[in-house]
Amino acid sequence: MTFLAKVRAQHPLIHNITNMVVTNFTANGLLALGASPFMAYAHEEVADVAAIANAVVLNIGTLDPYTVESIQRAGRAANESGVPVVFDPVGAGATPYRTQSALQIIEHVQVDVLRGNIAEVANVIGESWQIKGVDAGAGEGNMIQIAEQAAQKLKCIVAITGEKDVVTDGQNTYTIANSHQILTQVTGGGCLLSAVVGAFIAVADPAQAQERLEAVTEALAFYGIAAEIAYEQTAGQGTGSFQMQFINQLSLVTPEIVTARAQITSSKA
Repeated sequence: MTFLAKVRAQHPLIHNITNMVVTNFTANGLLALGASPFMAYAHEEVADVAAIANAVVLNIGTLDPYTVESIQRAGRAANESGVPVVFDPVGAGATPYRTQSALQIIEHVQVDVLRGNIAEVANVIGESWQIKGVDAGAGEGNMIQIAEQAAQKLKCIVAITGEKDVVTDGQNTYTIANSHQILTQVTGGGCLLSAVVGAFIAVADPAQAQERLEAVTEALAFYGIAAEIAYEQTAGQGTGSFQMQFINQLSLVTPEIVTARAQITSSKA
């Protein structure tokens, strides 16, 4: 059984502390996939929710001190309960406060998956890379090298998305060539992907490191394939039509379609 099939069979509960721009899109995307979203932010309950979730997804898109504290409480509770944590350091490197907050979270929470663009991931590990708002700019270095360096330093799976996506645990690396550029014109495309990664790693065996790595890889391939098919069906209709069809495809893409269309290559560090 593929991880996609497991998500739809098990309906994992995904606790999201995400940003106000993407909350609705994230919840609808998870529901379309077959997962169960839970959006909880209050200090009084985030630890309780994280402890009963199947995965916790932490996102700093709209940032303030209250949210940082919520994220740390949820992350620590997830760590204590053995619940996998996905961290999306949205815009890390754009401002000192945003970068410092990302570093503070990583210091206090053991992250299982770091998911971001190359600028965000590079800035989290102290590498210089330009960022414009939440979009990656110019920088020196190779995406695979940055990803592997981050995975080794943080002792977690790192997923960097871009023209091609890279997933690595620092030793084993997968490159995924599925997706469509139009997805970058939809607000929350990356944030929802982090939540989808949470759903996929939620159904992987926590004792099997390779299985968790493969779950994250399949999540990115699945997401990219949904974008490809959505574009094929709405070409010329604009981003609004694409966004609606993309949500449709998150519920319609089957494991068989993923197997047939996935463009994944592997390598070792």
